[in-house]
Amino acid sequence: MIHYKELGLVNSRELFKKAMQGKYAIPAFNFNNMEQLQAIITACVETKSPVILQVSKGARQYANQTMLQYMAKGAVELSKEMGCAVPIVLHLDHGDSFELAKSCIETGFSSVMIDGSHLPYEENILLTKKVVEYAHQFDVTVEAELGVLAGIEDEISSEHTHYTKPEEVEDFVKRTNVDSLAISIGTSHGAFKFKTKAGELPPPLRFDILEEVERRIPGFAIVLHGASSVPQNIVAEINKYGGKLENTCGVSEEQLRKAAKSAVCKVNIDSDGRLAMTAAIRKVFIEKPSEFDPRKYLGPARDALTELYKHKILNVLGSNNRA
Repeated sequence: MIHYKELGLVNSRELFKKAMQGKYAIPAFNFNNMEQLQAIITACVETKSPVILQVSKGARQYANQTMLQYMAKGAVELSKEMGCAVPIVLHLDHGDSFELAKSCIETGFSSVMIDGSHLPYEENILLTKKVVEYAHQFDVTVEAELGVLAGIEDEISSEHTHYTKPEEVEDFVKRTNVDSLAISIGTSHGAFKFKTKAGELPPPLRFDILEEVERRIPGFAIVLHGASSVPQNIVAEINKYGGKLENTCGVSEEQLRKAAKSAVCKVNIDSDGRLAMTAAIRKVFIEKPSEFDPRKYLGPARDALTELYKHKILNVLGSNNRA
């Protein structure tokens, strides 16, 4: 077993306490490869922001669990080398079984999510409690979910949104002893979040649900999944260079900033990063069709991702200068 402290990582407990007190949210950025990880660390060091490195089940299979250990350790060392040892959490995103969560804990993850939101309520409690009891033995923090987000991203797929029921949160948190809770208030997975017509705004988030959840479990860490904004300038860039993304729409950054000032202390952003990298790569392929050196198209993609994440930290989440 490799404990996360051997890799220089931290869990999310103290980060969330500070975020709630400071009225900001910790960025939770997904990564699958070296360039994404470099961009995340560079953005966080340059803005002095703590960060949660998220790895989905599919990303773990893609990158290899042993490779991930050393990538995480490398991220810690890179931040030191760059002059700011930012707090780094390595987090399992949307774990779907006790076995997967256990394996991640034993290979250096400092935080895990067990997503039983698709299960009947009592089964979600039993699964979450089992993961929590195991994880807490190693001081690993656990995130769970109540409510279901629509959309598709990696292995996560649901056709319809089921909003979190505020009346369930007290019982769920008390019986599971979970450390944070992802709730459904209108965010959605993937780039195709909402069906809107030209000029229409996406539906607003259900802040009434968030406020009621806060009232019922005051001071408890709340998480938002599916919080990409799908910037229309990036979508236009993708389409300009041969892409085909139509009627894409995300969560407004103004609403996310409002949420980050509440008990929401972790915001998951993945699709926006994918879009930024895709736009940069497509541009190189169209403007320089003879280019075949991966560094010449992955480099610009990495730079675009770095700038996007710096923007999110500074203007949306407010986590800059909190490392």
